[in-house]
Amino acid sequence: MEKAMSQAAPEYQPTDRTVPTRSRHRASYDRELVHAILDEAYVCHLGFVRDGTPVVLPTLYGRVGDRLYVHGSTGSRPLRMAGQADPGLAVCLTVTHVDGLVLARSAFHHSINYRSVVVHGIAHQVTDPEEKRTALDALVDHVVPGRSADSRPANAKELAATAVLRLDLAEVSAKLRTGGPNDEPEDLTLPHWTGVVPVSTAYGTPVPAAGLAPSVPVPDYVTAL
Repeated sequence: MEKAMSQAAPEYQPTDRTVPTRSRHRASYDRELVHAILDEAYVCHLGFVRDGTPVVLPTLYGRVGDRLYVHGSTGSRPLRMAGQADPGLAVCLTVTHVDGLVLARSAFHHSINYRSVVVHGIAHQVTDPEEKRTALDALVDHVVPGRSADSRPANAKELAATAVLRLDLAEVSAKLRTGGPNDEPEDLTLPHWTGVVPVSTAYGTPVPAAGLAPSVPVPDYVTAL
């Protein structure tokens, strides 16, 4: 699948839904950039319509090539709906990183530096057992790379209780803001501090679970975080 991905076009094709109405210069359809933003985050927000009302749920996800996988209980709303709907469930999935707080001289020009991805498409419930196992491994490895090979795989009962949605990366775009404040020329002499406060994710020291044998070391892939 990764080999096929490398032969794909370097950019996603813009559509009416992926071209922003404001700040179009911040939009990007670069495939590598989209994948990098997705791979660095942990949580996505999955939006869909249920009984005429919009619903947005935070959830974990994993990427395999040009596909995203989202998992949940077989009783969860979107997974039930994707299984019932024909040809699937229309969704909008988003991922966002906040990289900095942008403090301008004027309240109007305060902003944040960010990287985001928006995906539109039809989600389908995964029914093939092999694809389902691949998807679940990808979900585990997305959070901590290498973890799926160092944990017990799901058994038949757990697989039966878990549903997985597949969403192809086809109608997708990234949007970014970088740099400092964009103050008005007449505000440049105002005596207010202005600049960017960087925001980053930090990992703490791993805390072993209760009952873990002292002889079990922290895995290299955990300390590598």
